[in-house]
This record gives sequence, structure tokens and C-alpha cells, in this order.
Amino acid sequence: MFPDLRHPKSYVGLGVLALAFLAPLALNTPFWTNLFVLLFVFSALSIAWNIVGGFAGQLSLGHAVFYGIGGYTSTLLTQNFGISPWIGLFAGAAISGAVAVVISYPTLRLKGPFFALATIAILEVVRLLVIHEESWTGGSSGISLPLSIGWKWMIFRDKTNYLVIAFGLFLFVFWVSWMIRKSRLGHYLLAIRERESAAQAVGVNTAGKKTQAAVISAMLTSIVGTFHITYLMFVDPASAFSLELSIQIAMFSLIGGMGTLAGPVAGTFLVLPIAELARAWLSGVGNGVHGLIYGIILVIVVLTIPQGLVGSLGGRVNRLMDRLPYLGRRPAARPRAAQAKTGRVRQENPVLEARHLFKNFGGLRATNDVSLTLHENEILGIIGPNGAGKTTVFNLLSGFIRPDKGTIRLKSRAGHWVSCGAPYHYARQGLSRTFQTALPFTSLTVLENIMLGAFMNTADRAEAEAVALEIAELTDLRELLDVEARNLTVGGVKRLEVARALASRPTILLLDEVMAGLNPTDIERAIAMIRRVRESGVSVVMIEHMMQAVMALSDRIVVISEGAVLTSGSPREVVENPQVIEAYLGREQRHA
Repeated sequence: MFPDLRHPKSYVGLGVLALAFLAPLALNTPFWTNLFVLLFVFSALSIAWNIVGGFAGQLSLGHAVFYGIGGYTSTLLTQNFGISPWIGLFAGAAISGAVAVVISYPTLRLKGPFFALATIAILEVVRLLVIHEESWTGGSSGISLPLSIGWKWMIFRDKTNYLVIAFGLFLFVFWVSWMIRKSRLGHYLLAIRERESAAQAVGVNTAGKKTQAAVISAMLTSIVGTFHITYLMFVDPASAFSLELSIQIAMFSLIGGMGTLAGPVAGTFLVLPIAELARAWLSGVGNGVHGLIYGIILVIVVLTIPQGLVGSLGGRVNRLMDRLPYLGRRPAARPRAAQAKTGRVRQENPVLEARHLFKNFGGLRATNDVSLTLHENEILGIIGPNGAGKTTVFNLLSGFIRPDKGTIRLKSRAGHWVSCGAPYHYARQGLSRTFQTALPFTSLTVLENIMLGAFMNTADRAEAEAVALEIAELTDLRELLDVEARNLTVGGVKRLEVARALASRPTILLLDEVMAGLNPTDIERAIAMIRRVRESGVSVVMIEHMMQAVMALSDRIVVISEGAVLTSGSPREVVENPQVIEAYLGREQRHA
């Protein structure tokens, strides 16, 4: 997979990369060559960190552990066995990947600052272990590489060779990052970063995907670290397992724009030259001046452009580049998807069964012996007063809460009855849901949001986009495909929630108050959309306070009051039931 080189963004980007490589060759001084080697190395390190820290949103502040593992592995292989650093690159990457798996299993289940603190602790433990194993690591004194000149040993008299390798590694890491961002994994990571519960609802194994990102990031960091330590020709625990290095590469990404492709590069190319020039010019003033420069720039960026350089200015740059000519004939516009066939009829064929569900939260009984059945091509409405336990029932049915007692089973896509565990298991068996408070992935476009659901059944981006286009037609989002979700109206966000759930091709759809907060026009559109969804062959369970919509749409209604099923039946039977009138309006109204 490669970008379209005829597009302005591609050829402008290639031009900038060519300029970055040719500039030090034209200047041809040891200072500028060394500076650009460092720029490419630290850009690559920051890009690698951005995969787990930016895309997945896991703030790792101990990432230098993989830099050090790569450097020590290669150095020890060269010193003890005469093995080339080129082989050491891959050996260190393999060990770093294995260590990342071991580290990720417990730490990625931590939230917020606890994960960051855990990574710092791991970094410090590994540093102390390396110091302690002095007999083969050299302890705190470190190890110097043998002075063997040549490409086999990655040591040169002509520093231009280092520049070529550093640029090649930078291009490789950037290409891997681009591939991830455009792939199913990249979409999943961004979804996890923004709304982990919503990601689970479209079938994402969040722990597995975060671990996958951590392993890729660790291996890339190790490869680049091996080269950098070979370039320095010396490795010691203080520099190889440095907290300062971990913070530095994270800071470059933060200043440039976390979660963006070009952000880590922009941050590195802005800050590192200033810091290195300050170190060279102000070295007589005192040590640590470059650290002061880092801090000043970070404070300025956080206060003025908190989304980073690319996050804040990228839109303007993209609009300017879009004015440039496309080289050749532009691809055809997106074709309109064919409308789904309609006309399915309800059948007395159960597809979802819940039996005797009990759930307590402390001393509060949220559900009390709730049982219900959903039939094929049926719309089942669940109503009840505020606090009756409707949302708890929805969370039980979709796996977000485990019942204390009772069973839930659904008919899978293959037609077998199954019981599920985690929410993503339910999604993969054909049950999708929306949330009472809409959870769009705000930094993604409408098209990308819908594609997240489609990616559950395919890893092919083109196929996922085709499914998303079809669902966009069904949910009246066709004209908004390129709009970021953060810019949608309330009605648009609600329809997007439904679209993302439908893109996973469910057989059962749970709708949690999709009409709440809508104006009359949007309510009419929502009613028509839900009818089209049912006619496309999807069975629907809906919680809704909009009684007019519930009565118009539902084939059957279940009334829940005080955590228990009060009654069930057709809309007419329910609305005329004295117990329902009493639950909603009070005993006085029943006798009025």
C-alpha cells in the first residue's frame, strides 16, 4: 500500500523529504551532518512512540527501555560473537517485541496516570538490572563498540553514510506509521483513544489492539535505537535507559501533534535544531540549557496551540495544498451505493433471549428477574419511568455489565445459539448497540466513523469504504461523509451512531434513546431510518422516551418499572394498561 503520488499532499511531501535529505549534503559540514542524523533518528523515535502514545492514547514515559534493549543486544552480539549490527537490529527488535508483550499484558489495563507511572517504574527496574549484571553488561561504566570500519559493522569515517542510513530508517518508520494509520488497526487505535467503550461496541478487542500497537512501537524504537547507539559507539545504562530520552521523544510528538502522521516530524524539526544550536552557542553558560529550551517551547505550544503544530495548523496547510494541481486525471467521484432491498416481515422466530436477569449495585437492585425475547425482523420497544432500570438492561444485553444471576443468549450470524462474554464478543456474533450519550469518534470523519463498524468483517479498506457508503445512504449521511464528527448537529451525531453500529452488519441492533434531544424534523427522519433498518433484515430493541415514536415503530413493547417487567404486549395493549398509566402518571391519574 502506497500513497497516490499524483496527489498534491504526496508530491509536496516528497519534495520536503528530498529537501531535508539534500540540505545537509549541500551544507557539507560535520555540524550540519550530525544535526540531520539526529533529526532523522529522533523523528523516527517519536513516530514509533506516536503509534502507541498518539494513535492508541497510551502515554508511555518509559519507552527508552526498548531503545536500550536494542542497543545493548546489538552491542553485546558484536562484542562477544562478532555479529554484525545489521543482524543485531533484528535480534534487538525481536527481544523488544517479546518484552513489550510481557509488559503490555498488565500495564495496558491501567488507566490515566497509572499507566505512565508503571512504564517509568519498568524503565528504572531494567536500568538497575543492567547495572547489577556488571559481568556481561559492563555495569554503570557501559560498553564501547569495537572500532571496525565498514558497512558490515555500520561504522564509517565518512559521516554521510550515517546520514543515508538514518534517512532510510526514518522513511521506513514513517511508512509503517502511515500504513497503520490507513489500515483497520489504525482506525481501531484512534477509536480506542477516544471512546474505548464505543470501540468495544463495534467488535474491537481493545486490550489486544493496544498490545499489538505496543509491540510494533517497541520493535521500531529498538531498530532506531540500535542504529543510534552504533552511531555513538558507546552504550551505558544512564543514556540507554534514560527517562529524559523517553520524555523527549514523547514531547516532540506532543508539540507536533499527537496522533497525526506528520506531528512527530514537525515537533522534532522545530525543537531539536533550536536546542542543539543553543547547546553549541551557550555551552559556556552551563549544562542543561537545551532542556530549558525544550521546556519553554513546550509551555508556549501548550498555551497557544494545545493540539500541536499539525493538529492546529494542518487544516490550513491541507487547504492550501488542495489548491495545487492533481498530476493526471483525478479518480472518479464516489459512486452511490445501491439501496438495500426492503420488505422483510416479522417472524415468530426468536433471535435474542434474556432469562431471569438480576443485577445489584451495592444495596440497589437495578434489575429484578427481567426476562424478554426478541423475534426476527421485530422492533421491540422498552419503556419505563426514569430510573426504572432500562439502561441497565441494555448494558446487560450487550455485555457491558455481567448479570449477578440469569442468562443471555443470541442467535449468531451462523444461526447457532451462543452466550457471549466481553462486549466485542457480542458485536462479533451480530449484536450492535448505540449509547444513550452519543459517542462519536470526533477526530475522524463521518466516513471513517462508519468504516470502524465495517472493519469488523473485513481488513480491506476499499471494501470497508463500500460498506460505509451503503450504510450512509440508509442513514441519510451521504452528503456528510467528509465532515469531522465533531462538526455534526445533534441529529447527525445520532444517525452516525446508528450508522456505525449498522456497518458491522448486525442481525440485532440495540438503540438507546436515539431520538433524545432531536427536533421534530430529525425525529421524523429517525423514525423513517429505523423502519428502513428493520426492513433491511435487522431486529431492533429500542429504549425511547419519545412515546409517539415508540408507539409508531414497535411491534411489541416491554414496560420496566423499579427494575422488573411490569407488562408487555402490543402498543395498544400497553398504552391502555392501568398499571402502565399508574407507573407513568401516578395513582391519582389512574382514577381521574
